Amino acid sequence: MSRIGKKPVVVPSGVTAKVDGQLVQVKGAKGQLEFIAPDDVTVALQDNQIKVDPRDNSKRARAMWGTARARVNNLVVGVTAGFEKKLEITGVGYRAAVQGKTLQLALGYSHDVNFPIPAGITIVTPKPTEITISGIDKRQVGQVAAEIRALRGPEPYKGKGVKYANEFIFRKEGKKK
Repeated sequence: MSRIGKKPVVVPSGVTAKVDGQLVQVKGAKGQLEFIAPDDVTVALQDNQIKVDPRDNSKRARAMWGTARARVNNLVVGVTAGFEKKLEITGVGYRAAVQGKTLQLALGYSHDVNFPIPAGITIVTPKPTEITISGIDKRQVGQVAAEIRALRGPEPYKGKGVKYANEFIFRKEGKKK
């Protein structure tokens, strides 16, 4: 039994939710999102609560039960509060700056890396060594953060590179003479 799937998703005031078969649409102050639930679960809207239930007792249906409920909850949280990821840049001369619709990164390569900012995502650089990625779609925010981090991931000897703000880098000892 899914402990997450059992809980209904409460739709707060100011948010309108619509369930049409497997399609869940949520509209709020920050925008509109939609999600198509897998066929293994049923989705129902009853008195400002979205309830997700498995169609049968198969392993896949039980797995999709909690997943679908979490995805629907992410829609509601996204249109009310939004999501945010913070990245930190470590290294001499490593910096970031937003110029129009691109994020310009100096990451120790012979050239600057220009990362185009996708629609629906806001990127802010409060300091040259900090990047804040925000948006209403949790999946998209996480994907953009992962793509920026992959441009120069943190290395274990000096810790240079791009890392998540809450990430711990296991440090290695260098060569000894």
